[in-house]
Amino acid sequence: MTNMDAYWMPFTANRQFKANPRMLVSAKDMHFTSDDNRSILDGTAGLWCVNAGHARETIAEAVKQQVLRLDYSPAFQMGHPGAFELAERLVKMIPGNFDRVFFTNSGSESVETALKIAIAYHRVKGEGTRQRLIGRERGYHGVGFGGISVGGIGTNRKYFGSLLTGVDHLSHTHNLEHNAFSRKQPEWGAHLADELERIVALHDASNIAAVIVEPVAGSTGVLIPPKGYLERLRAICDKYGILLIFDEVITGFGRLGSSFATEYFGVVPDIVTAAKGITNGTVPMGAVFVKEGIYDAFMNAPENAIELFHGYTYSGHPLACAAALATLDIYEEERLFERADKMAGYWENAVHSLNGVRHVIDVRNLGLVAGIELESIAGKPGKRAFDCFLQCYEKGLLIRTTGDIIVLSPPLIIEKEHIDRIVEILTGVLQEME
Repeated sequence: MTNMDAYWMPFTANRQFKANPRMLVSAKDMHFTSDDNRSILDGTAGLWCVNAGHARETIAEAVKQQVLRLDYSPAFQMGHPGAFELAERLVKMIPGNFDRVFFTNSGSESVETALKIAIAYHRVKGEGTRQRLIGRERGYHGVGFGGISVGGIGTNRKYFGSLLTGVDHLSHTHNLEHNAFSRKQPEWGAHLADELERIVALHDASNIAAVIVEPVAGSTGVLIPPKGYLERLRAICDKYGILLIFDEVITGFGRLGSSFATEYFGVVPDIVTAAKGITNGTVPMGAVFVKEGIYDAFMNAPENAIELFHGYTYSGHPLACAAALATLDIYEEERLFERADKMAGYWENAVHSLNGVRHVIDVRNLGLVAGIELESIAGKPGKRAFDCFLQCYEKGLLIRTTGDIIVLSPPLIIEKEHIDRIVEILTGVLQEME
């Protein structure tokens, strides 16, 4: 066994893992293979990212050919054809009036980029006092200082000092009393968006740059927006000239059965962040979409001047662009978004069959996403779900947990037999657990 001491693993119970490692050595389609040669059904699309299934040959070949042709191109003051081709395809696939894409390397970087663009946009428009940012409780927007500042998950915030100043938060929409075991969007909770009016009254619209929310809050445990909630946020932002940012790092690229959540809900924000499924997880990449007019507002400087002082060494990396273009081809040729939409009904019925299974206090779903909330063990929050994670792995299923919530987000190529197997394993494990 390889010495594991040197690697400080992210978002991992390092001591527990290294005492009993769970090592994956290969993957294909819907399954990983472990180092003890067991097949592990992927119930999480890796980390929400392998939407087209593992080890797609056309993506691998595209990356290989790109390495041999152009392995790297400077991202500042230089370009390569792949980045421009990819940007053109992306703005055509997202509904709404988005006309520019800025490339990053992750969801965290996409969020940092979106927040900076929002603040800078108001400045170049002559409204430089608009610097305040509004996030939401239980929101997850990556791990940069901007992302954890507007994010609302306590454990992600409490270790890192004062974070960004000038940030406020909306309430989250999760309420078991009103919404437990709702299918798709819950009926109750649209009024929670009206809290934005209170925040605007407190700080004044002239000081607020943007509101950022996940259309579906994923990493916190799959919180589905109540009917009318996103529409209300959009209306209030329009009323006060505040930019609305949708963090679609998870919901982008077919997760809900549409290209993006903005298409699924019919609510168009001003900025959209994306990552994960853009390359099927093959090469790190992210993107930020901006609506018409935002890019143009920056274009008043002299022609030889840099308009936005922001970017990354690996923005629009040639390998990432090659992987993304090949991934988009698969999405289109196999009509995976449409396939996910058709499979969503079977998925919904399957996961809601867990209603009544031991320890389950809620099931939430939308598209090919589900959250199964478990009753916590007194004094040991998160232990029951983590024990379920470990036992599912031993039985050949990879799930994800956050607190005492099981999160499922399988590849979009999933078949009914895989869905049945996921529910079968989960049911068996939960029924046997204390």
